[in-house]
Amino acid sequence: MTDVWEPTVVANRETAVAEAAVRLTRAAHDHKPCAPVRDLLGATDISLAYAVQQRVISDRIATGARVVGRKIGLTSESVQRQVGVDRPDFGVLLDDMDVTGLPAVPSERLLQPKVEAEIAFVLAADLDDDDLDLERVRAAVGHAVAALEIVDSRVADWDIAITDTVADNASSGLFVLGRQRVGLGEFTPRDVTMRLYADGELASEGDGAACLGDPLAALLWLARTAREFGDPLRAGQVVLSGALGPLVPTPPGITVRAELSGLGSVTATFSPKDPEELKEHG
Repeated sequence: MTDVWEPTVVANRETAVAEAAVRLTRAAHDHKPCAPVRDLLGATDISLAYAVQQRVISDRIATGARVVGRKIGLTSESVQRQVGVDRPDFGVLLDDMDVTGLPAVPSERLLQPKVEAEIAFVLAADLDDDDLDLERVRAAVGHAVAALEIVDSRVADWDIAITDTVADNASSGLFVLGRQRVGLGEFTPRDVTMRLYADGELASEGDGAACLGDPLAALLWLARTAREFGDPLRAGQVVLSGALGPLVPTPPGITVRAELSGLGSVTATFSPKDPEELKEHG
């Protein structure tokens, strides 16, 4: 497999970053999916794609958004094979992505969403040490909760290669956190079993081992990678550690509920998009 961290030949990297960021930002703003950005970045240049992600996130921060954590993507071997990589990726969680307290997930903010059930770790300590290992990462976790990550893509028809999804903030959308807080002394992340129901019907199932073999291993990968990028994980941040089972489409009006052993459940109802339905809903 080609080393996806190897830069490809792009005539003007700064121009490519700027144009890709504009394309993705416009798609989000106009609520219209765009063409993939790999025509600008190439299909394998991860460093260039992360530069786009950083540009988009910096622009959001400049307009008032606040970083509250990270999400880990591509933690499944089957999904990695699908996009031609051998490692996960990550995105940034901003405060307005957390819709935990809303009566319904705002479907009007989403383009082509899907949901996955995950373990979310909430950090009680910074992870910026030189000797990051599994023991250090485990000690930094304050508690865990069941979570729903609503992934979304600004790229039309989910036609993504690795550079498309990384540039698009790892296809991040929104997220919902469960209420039950559990310490790592009370459960073992890799042994968690998950069932996800859509309108009462079983739609996805899996376990902790589906997430890089162990969600804590995924957290360790992220901690090391974030530090390498000069932006280490900090106390208080939320980390969505990766899917425990297959993605499920979430059209307007659907209700999804995930049950994670040892962590309880988390539920989200997606609002209708039709204006009259929205009026009735609200």
